Amino acid sequence: MDAATTVLSAMITPAVLISGAGTLLMSTSSRLGRATDRVRALTARFKVLVTPEGQQEPLAKDEKRMILGQLPRLSRRTRFLQRAMRSLYLAVSLLVMASIWIGASGLLGQELLSQVSALGPVLLAVAGAAALAYGAVLLSIESSLSALTTREEMRFLEALGIYYAGLLVDEVATP
Repeated sequence: MDAATTVLSAMITPAVLISGAGTLLMSTSSRLGRATDRVRALTARFKVLVTPEGQQEPLAKDEKRMILGQLPRLSRRTRFLQRAMRSLYLAVSLLVMASIWIGASGLLGQELLSQVSALGPVLLAVAGAAALAYGAVLLSIESSLSALTTREEMRFLEALGIYYAGLLVDEVATP
């Protein structure tokens, strides 16, 4: 294998990780947008529930309690997502720098590089992979928080369904 092919092959290795980090960045950005939209929707709903008309809605107190319980979790979710995005951007940066360093080393020739500078791309790639792993851990924690808020909302919706089912039974039973 000639030197150019060897250098290109070495440059591609970080590119595979860059691609994975890019995919995670896209999905994380989407998740952050959904979490932000959810906060806005809950805020709007809360504003309705505190009006005199909203306070008359079935289970309004329970819904307000659920919303107030979810907002701190949603706040934690958005913080985890923002940290994950920072970590993933850092991973991409480090991996791109490793790839550039490998390419520059190939252009300059290996004989010009000392042992210390030859470790540079490896250290950058390892740091990039570590940042990618950290981002993935943060996303795992965030997805658990997301599932928790979804379960809470489902429990409330079940209670609301039971409430309305009770109303339907009372209306049918009462002539």
